[in-house]
Amino acid sequence: MPLITNDAVVFGLLMAILAAVFITSHSDNPGWKKFYRFVPSLLLCYFIPSVFTTLDIIDPETSNLYYVASRFLLPASLVLLTLSIDLKAIMNLGWKAVAMFFAGTFGIIIGGPLALIIIGAINPDLVAGAGPEEVWRGLSTIAGSWIGGGANQTAMYEVFQPSDTLFSAMITVDIIVANIWMAFILYGAGISDQVDKWFKADSSAIEALKKSVADYQASIAKVPTLVDLVKIGAIAFIITALGHMIGDFVGPWVDENSKLLSELSFNSSFFWIIVVATLGGFALSFTKARELEGAGASKVGSLFIYILVMTIGMKMDLTAFSEVPGFFAIGFVWIIIHVIVLLSVGKLIKAPFFFTAVGSQANVGGAASAPIVASAFSPSLAPVGVLLAVLGYGVGTFGAWLCAILMQMV
Repeated sequence: MPLITNDAVVFGLLMAILAAVFITSHSDNPGWKKFYRFVPSLLLCYFIPSVFTTLDIIDPETSNLYYVASRFLLPASLVLLTLSIDLKAIMNLGWKAVAMFFAGTFGIIIGGPLALIIIGAINPDLVAGAGPEEVWRGLSTIAGSWIGGGANQTAMYEVFQPSDTLFSAMITVDIIVANIWMAFILYGAGISDQVDKWFKADSSAIEALKKSVADYQASIAKVPTLVDLVKIGAIAFIITALGHMIGDFVGPWVDENSKLLSELSFNSSFFWIIVVATLGGFALSFTKARELEGAGASKVGSLFIYILVMTIGMKMDLTAFSEVPGFFAIGFVWIIIHVIVLLSVGKLIKAPFFFTAVGSQANVGGAASAPIVASAFSPSLAPVGVLLAVLGYGVGTFGAWLCAILMQMV
């Protein structure tokens, strides 16, 4: 049993960590300034909870905090972060954002079979198995998770039917490897200027979008009143509620009536929650509700995102490496191939590192983490992560199926 089992106490601990990180990262102390020059504050919000999980102080398996954060706070944050967005400026980001997303997808599709070839040459027994224990069947669920998200992972589980034991091991590999890669991306966000110089990338469109949002925030800024904060909370959670209502109806209906749409993961209630939250925020950006940005709408949304980051960090137990080390080897080789493809394409088309980072997380992390990575560059860029993550839902099942077939051939 973990030391702390009460979610209220766990949440209090997470908020204490979050406060400590923010206070020290904004301190004028020269030591803290030097420390945070090399270690992004968002990365600490991600890793410190994993230490508490590893030490068995908290247990994500018995906690509902991630579910609450991902189902309630994430969609609410998407509404608030898209409230003031300049849609025209997002469109001006150009084709490179989509190109880097599909480069990430391609890296996952070819990475699985190549990882099996490489690890199989070293240890053939590790990539073998028979029937439901065939390793490629389990790896197909990772492919689903890494091209879209949990809904696509479940689709691959139903299609290729690995054993429950194998599936459990693959979930561990999925979470640990994907989260470690996300940590590298968050670090890269802190040195994105140096990476862009290496890519010889033109990030002027990204900077223009950030400036446009910043200028708009400055033009409407005011001291928020209680009425303003109530409006912000009401708008965020009313649209979140609407997303849940639509998801609870449309998801099961698609599951029962359209096999094709189900294979594209449109039967996922979570998919519809994210879509409704994003579209709701965009719709409000054309109304007077946009002026709530002056009262701090995006700041409230950013707080929700940080809480989500803390709960994601809880899910990473660093001792899991000892349980299935061989499968972790496959996972790490797989993600390295994904990274090589991304960096190669990024260098070739001179794409800003922002597109590389968000294109990767829209695949590997999906809607839960793509906005987090985008926000690490600037809160105003979060909608870009959401849009690409929604694209990942659409192509995830087909891409994962193709990857699984290639792994079966290997």
